Amino acid sequence: MANPEAEQLFAKGLRSIAEGSTLAALVNFERALQLEISPVYCSHLAFCIAKERGQVKKGITLCLEAIEKEPENSLHYLNLGKIQLIAGCKADAIETFRQGLSHEPNQQILDELFKLEPRNPPVISFLHRDNPLNKYLGKILKRLGLR
Repeated sequence: MANPEAEQLFAKGLRSIAEGSTLAALVNFERALQLEISPVYCSHLAFCIAKERGQVKKGITLCLEAIEKEPENSLHYLNLGKIQLIAGCKADAIETFRQGLSHEPNQQILDELFKLEPRNPPVISFLHRDNPLNKYLGKILKRLGLR
């Protein structure tokens, strides 16, 4: 049974994360979890704990518990991957993001993977990658399928 107050606190926490305030989100998620135990609340709380308090192991444990309860929910994989990035485990995070995408499509996971995607070296190596010549040559070669 869904607790309306817990849902409001959860929604407030999501808004706080979107605004970049994980500390405020942490407080809201903790209060929501006290009112109603939910894997989604637990997963988001895990990310906030890892980011704000630096308790990466506890965050990973909470996310894995959420994944155990709801293995098809890609949000849990998103949060676990973000925690792994906080811990400096980029390869593990990429693998976790890909696992999440295998369960259901998620634009946030795709955005994270895009950020982590390795960049090609500049077309003309002695020029900076921001040089317009490098930028446009790279775009042209990409469209032609040569890069």
